[in-house]
Amino acid sequence: MYAQNIIHLGDAARTMGLPAAVNLADAQQVVGFAQPALYRTHRMLPQKYPSFDYAGIVPVNTDGDMWDVGTLVYSGDVAGKAEYLGGKAFDIPNASINFSQGITPFHLAGVGYELSQREVERFARMVAANPGITEGGSNLAERKASAARMIADKFVYDRVIRGSSEKNFTGMINQAAVPTANAPTGGWATATPDQMLADVNAALQDVYVNSKETALADSLLLPTSKFLFINNARITNTQTSVLSYLAQNNSFTAISKRPLNIAPSRELETAGASSTARMIAYEKSPDNMEFFLPGMFEFLPLFATSSMTWRVDGVMNVGQFELYRPKTMSYRDNL
Repeated sequence: MYAQNIIHLGDAARTMGLPAAVNLADAQQVVGFAQPALYRTHRMLPQKYPSFDYAGIVPVNTDGDMWDVGTLVYSGDVAGKAEYLGGKAFDIPNASINFSQGITPFHLAGVGYELSQREVERFARMVAANPGITEGGSNLAERKASAARMIADKFVYDRVIRGSSEKNFTGMINQAAVPTANAPTGGWATATPDQMLADVNAALQDVYVNSKETALADSLLLPTSKFLFINNARITNTQTSVLSYLAQNNSFTAISKRPLNIAPSRELETAGASSTARMIAYEKSPDNMEFFLPGMFEFLPLFATSSMTWRVDGVMNVGQFELYRPKTMSYRDNL
């Protein structure tokens, strides 16, 4: 019976690089034998990841280099007041300036990749036998380098958004000093366009009032689900979306005559109190907030770790999110 499970392919098979005999009792051999005739090779489908565009959310300060240890941040305020004077002006009060100093430390971080001669050779043969999988690069080093860059971007993005408990700093969405309250109406799934506008204006007005009219919130971050909801919802008896209406009819636009910048963020879906949805209104300016990134991610030269293995390390010098003026930002929860 065993002999009946053997197909002898002969010299023709050897010429094509196939084994002289295929054992039909061996599943792997059967698949390998049948696949060329029965299947075509489809392109490789890489895993998809969302955007890690941190520079679109906050100002990024790239001053410095890979080896800086930190930066000093100075702030100042005026002191003194004017008074009524006597006729001889011997009692004119002085004005002065007070300075304070803070330190923002930088931290070296990195991610790299390894290449062995065996995996490089095997990958090259796989590509040669299956041309359809070359999307994303036919070179294994290119694919691994791309993966390392994406992981580095995510590392920085996470620190911009949430900070780092390891290095003891917070991010954009969890600042304890930012004025926080529930939206006046909230529950946008059942709210009217007027109620949603009032919720947005409450956040925008927080910045204007709390900063004593020194800052105007020009940017609004919404949870992605809420952003999409108001984009699809229409103002009654019109073709205008609630999103378009909000961008043109709000407290910021009324004062500045400029449209409000509204963007979605998946990070805000549960960022509010009791894991509710949170919106953030803020004036996007380096005078108010910055993320320090003095050393952008870069690869170091390849080096051998054995006779058949090589490494390429990537490094970056990463600072932290600094909110200089907490009242230029407002959190409104329970949307």
